[in-house]
Amino acid sequence: MNLVFIYGPPAVGKLTVANALAKLTGYRVFHNHLTIDLVCSIFEWGQGPFFSLVDRYRVELIEAAAKASIPGVIFTFVYAKGQDDGFVEAVVGAVERHGGRVHFVRLICERKELLRRVRAPSRRVFRKMRQVKRLREWLNRYELSSDVPYHNNIVIDNTRLGPHKAAQMIAAHFAIPRQSGNRRRRSR
Repeated sequence: MNLVFIYGPPAVGKLTVANALAKLTGYRVFHNHLTIDLVCSIFEWGQGPFFSLVDRYRVELIEAAAKASIPGVIFTFVYAKGQDDGFVEAVVGAVERHGGRVHFVRLICERKELLRRVRAPSRRVFRKMRQVKRLREWLNRYELSSDVPYHNNIVIDNTRLGPHKAAQMIAAHFAIPRQSGNRRRRSR
């Protein structure tokens, strides 16, 4: 299995690019908010076992996909250097144990554009961060502008780059074949 691990700060366009890449390749999209919303149905953000459950479900789903030889999954994530290194290592191990590869894509964009994007109405769907003040706090509090500590990593500035073009760049860089015809199943 190929896992395309798209990461960057909130509002950088991870899900938008992931969906464009899924259309191009037929890969499945595993949006990080799916597990957050699941765990938030019982636990408040950050309370009790919240983060350990979110991480565990993510790693288990990714490993199950690798074990089942799903051709490709696109995962989105907000990576904070230092704090998330153990999680990233667990994901890489889960994929590689089953003969898969992880391809890292860091999306970046200008700060002014991030602050504009965070207010987009489309961010309500998954109860994503929508407050400029909160985004500024995260950008100041966490190291969200570093590469993951793996060599298989590209950086794409999508400040003025459309999601389809970013998806094409990812597919070309990692030699991911494009889907042919309409054989792709719907991904969520």
